[in-house]
Amino acid sequence: MLVTLAWRNLWRQKRRTLLTASALALALLLSLTTRSLQEGTYANNIDNAARFSTGLLQLQHPEFKESHSIDDLLPGTPAFIAPAKAIDGISHALPRLESFALAAGASRSKGVMVMGGQPQAEADYAKVDKRLTEGHYLSQDDQGVLIGEGLARYLSLSVGDQLVLYGQGYHGQTAAGLFPIRGILSFPMAGIDNQLVYMPLSLAQRLYGCEDRVSNWVLHTHSLAQLPAVTDALRGHYPDAAVWDWQALSPEMAQQIQMDRAGGLFMIYLLYGVVGFGLFATLVMMILERQREFGVMLATGMVRRQLLLLVIIESGLLALVGVLLGLAIATPLLLWFAYHPLSLTGDAAQMVMEMGWDPLLPVLLSPRLVVNQVLIVLGLLSLCLAYPLWRVYRLNLVQALKGGGNDH
Repeated sequence: MLVTLAWRNLWRQKRRTLLTASALALALLLSLTTRSLQEGTYANNIDNAARFSTGLLQLQHPEFKESHSIDDLLPGTPAFIAPAKAIDGISHALPRLESFALAAGASRSKGVMVMGGQPQAEADYAKVDKRLTEGHYLSQDDQGVLIGEGLARYLSLSVGDQLVLYGQGYHGQTAAGLFPIRGILSFPMAGIDNQLVYMPLSLAQRLYGCEDRVSNWVLHTHSLAQLPAVTDALRGHYPDAAVWDWQALSPEMAQQIQMDRAGGLFMIYLLYGVVGFGLFATLVMMILERQREFGVMLATGMVRRQLLLLVIIESGLLALVGVLLGLAIATPLLLWFAYHPLSLTGDAAQMVMEMGWDPLLPVLLSPRLVVNQVLIVLGLLSLCLAYPLWRVYRLNLVQALKGGGNDH
């Protein structure tokens, strides 16, 4: 009976109800759209950055992250990585061998980072082949190398020239070789462009004398949501190896995302604060205008607990109308942008494409985001309802019947 009465009371002032519900719907729409776009952009940037360099997860020797020593390696065999590939959620597992060497051309030398990988797997995962500006890409058994454009300029080398590499191999061996340059790679990050020497994994293993060992296994999941579960599973399967996620591998990027997310949340909470003031004013007005009505209800036998419950139900129905209206507008909008993401244009798009990323602003469809925003709306309602409920509880029956309602 109280629910029916509350629903009827709500629509006695249709304009006020619709305006308040529309304000809640607008706040929910804006916050949900902003958060979905924000989290979708983060997920896309994290995925792009991971493919570009570190991967979402890495398996390493426990000492390798600090030492970067060629002696701190893991097995690179299919048997070693088989438990990881069997984990539900793993989409890629790539072996890499990374170390340092002295590179020399005809008249100059420079310290470089040598990376050995599986050419076809790296092309599928990191799109290394798309960064070629000269020459051709490597085959699995190629005996040549690819070098960064900045390094090629510094050493005055081009496609077809010979590159000398000299360094320390596995367990003190000498790592030295002469390699033809098959192609030139272009990277937007100067640190990579000026230092990278890329070669097939088997060639790098022979250079450093480490047979079938690798410095890290780069792993990728189907989605970021699977990352915590996959990380826990990997640590269970590989207790003697270190498992690092993208936040540990790229702490600067993780901090930037946290700072940007905090700024976005601040603006959303500011929006909810503005809407909250409007909702509070509506609820107070609803109470003040109905003093005589409440007095009559109490005089005819309704207990204060029932009256408080009636006000709570009315407010809850008002919030429900606002939430449903907001979701009705937001759902098709988010679905549209999820399948038709916004595209950057102009200089911004060019800069993003030069980094090897798609110039898109995708939307993340997440039930968790929807639930969080709805809970915020309900929390806002509860906060705004505290004072009106106190006024109803302290209502003076005689003054209310006279049309006043002052507390005594």
